[in-house]
Amino acid sequence: MPLSDPGVERRHYHTRDIQVRGYFRADGLWDIEGHMRDTKTYAFENSHRGEVAAGEPVHDMWLRITIDDTMLIHGAEAATESSPYDVCHAITPSYEQLIGLRIGPGFHRAVKLRLGGKSGCTHLTELLYPMATVCYQTAYASRNKARRDFGLPVEEEPQSRDKRPGHIDACHAMRADGPVVKEVWPQYYEGN
Repeated sequence: MPLSDPGVERRHYHTRDIQVRGYFRADGLWDIEGHMRDTKTYAFENSHRGEVAAGEPVHDMWLRITIDDTMLIHGAEAATESSPYDVCHAITPSYEQLIGLRIGPGFHRAVKLRLGGKSGCTHLTELLYPMATVCYQTAYASRNKARRDFGLPVEEEPQSRDKRPGHIDACHAMRADGPVVKEVWPQYYEGN
């Protein structure tokens, strides 16, 4: 285990598994699919479902967004397989409101305006945030490989090499005065 030993007896009660996968489509778009599942290590009574067995999903939810290379959302679909309340399934069509949003600056704010509070599902909306990161990891990092795999022409980088990449200063590794920026984007390096 990469974390230190907690040094005290403890028992496991809850697990949330999140998996996000990125796919390239033959039409040149990208599907990013998120799956979130909550389970308990013990059985419990639920007023809408009866007994929920240990290991049976309390939440089992899916979300797919379809984006282009500019991170514009062209399609969105949500599905709830398991939830604690019968009414949870009713909100999934609301996630079509993501269509037309662009993943980038202001995305989280735009999502909250459309799907925050009673207008959405807390769990599906939270799933969007790791999905947004996977959009970049998939579409930017895999664009040319995916196009070659599908026999499509390889396209130029959408971001000009003359423009400062937006991820500089977005984290410790990408800080403007750090070794990664010095090596990869020396023209934007701000160190000594």
